[in-house]
Amino acid sequence: MVVTIKSMGLYGMDAFDVDVETDISKGLPSFDIVGLPDASIKESRDRVRSAIKNAGFEFPSRKIIVNLAPADIKKQGSVYDLPILISVLVASGALRDELADSAFIGELSLSGEVRAVNGVLPMTLQAKQNGIRRFYVPADNASEGAVVSDIEIIPVRNLTELIRHLRDQEKIAPAGHILPTPEQLIYDIDFSDVKGQYTAKRALEIAACGGHNVLLIGSPGTGKSMLAKRVPTILPDMTFTEMIETTKIHSIAGILPEHAALVTHRPFRSPHHTVSPAGLSGGGTIPHPGEISLAHNGVLFLDELPEFHKNAMEILRQPIEDGKVTISRVNATLTYPCTIMLIAAMNPCPCGYYGHPTRDCTCTRQSVSRYLARVSGPLLDRLDLHVEVPPVDFKDLSSVEKPESSAAIKQRVDRVRRIQNERFHGTDITCNARIPSGKLTELCPLDDGARIVIQRAFDNLGLSGRAYDRILKVARTIADLENSEIIKTSHITEAVRYRTLDRKYWGASR
Repeated sequence: MVVTIKSMGLYGMDAFDVDVETDISKGLPSFDIVGLPDASIKESRDRVRSAIKNAGFEFPSRKIIVNLAPADIKKQGSVYDLPILISVLVASGALRDELADSAFIGELSLSGEVRAVNGVLPMTLQAKQNGIRRFYVPADNASEGAVVSDIEIIPVRNLTELIRHLRDQEKIAPAGHILPTPEQLIYDIDFSDVKGQYTAKRALEIAACGGHNVLLIGSPGTGKSMLAKRVPTILPDMTFTEMIETTKIHSIAGILPEHAALVTHRPFRSPHHTVSPAGLSGGGTIPHPGEISLAHNGVLFLDELPEFHKNAMEILRQPIEDGKVTISRVNATLTYPCTIMLIAAMNPCPCGYYGHPTRDCTCTRQSVSRYLARVSGPLLDRLDLHVEVPPVDFKDLSSVEKPESSAAIKQRVDRVRRIQNERFHGTDITCNARIPSGKLTELCPLDDGARIVIQRAFDNLGLSGRAYDRILKVARTIADLENSEIIKTSHITEAVRYRTLDRKYWGASR
């Protein structure tokens, strides 16, 4: 008799059904697993055999075949240990076959402990969609699965406990449904820590209001990294949909904190400049999310931008535009979301003091040109605001006056985001930075003065069509900050000013 136990698998961001089919028959003792398993699944045989023996059961000394269906999809990971074990016990008669509305996932230790696995949230969502009533998951993953309503999450700590539950000897209490509640996020950093740098703060506030990308350029020690790391403190709170999306990615990648139910604050990812192109975009035999996807709905900060590998930097171009990254391999093509706010920081030259008001640059013109040329024009074009971060004046640095706090800035950001939410209600547009080109004329109306300014800027600065679009989007955000439905001359002028820095540095270096 063939016994079927339901389980789940992962394919990119999505889960899929897996039927663990087990047949025990007469013949020479053997234990085979088929259905395109990877090496970790093939090793399940030893883990399952040892766990069954150490739980006090006799392992069947017969011919055992386990099939993971559908057999044409590659299976990976140790998630199938628990369903394989349950199917063997049911097929051998040690357990009753009354599990048609249940599904199992979990890794086993040799002693029968059930260990945490990755991707529980997307698996739980798929199990609910498939009509599964009870989902048996490792106890360490129970809070993650309990976010999903209308499905019973059974937290399993060890095999002995699970067997007693299935035999109705001692029931395991289901995990209670977890409802995310608004929480006041407490950061140990704040914009009030930053003295001076009023222009940079203003630019980052605009960026946070509209979800725009930013380039910070300045000499060492001017506070570029300090400013970037404080951006999450002024970003709007995550919606429940954003929490689910972000948690799914972090769960798949295996970086969700232990016992965490949801990612409730916007991610801030800051990979080192030695990161590989695959580490940034995602990769692997079956591709896993990279840094750009792990920053979904949050901030990706690239410090020392010219030091990144050129291929890694150029990989960013399409995902910045599309809000998703597609990874193609021979046996898989997967798409991960990556709606991010990109903040990049860099020095103006190798020594860092090109254009410094008081210190001399020791670089040759050729070395400055080579250094700046590492950042390509197409990538610069996708950075909405180019902001110079000058050295801080002693007067500002020594001032005892407390600068504006992140909480005060966040109030303005939240107000502007509410305006955008009303404007984009009923569409899939989330912020001004995501306005499609075809909607710019409708959503970014200009007065006569603003139209003249943008025309002159386009002609005199040699702007691309993409730069023109991004200036309009930034001007839309500046107008929202001033509660203006019409984009006025002052709004477009400020937006254009944030697009001239590349002419100062890249133009002068050529």
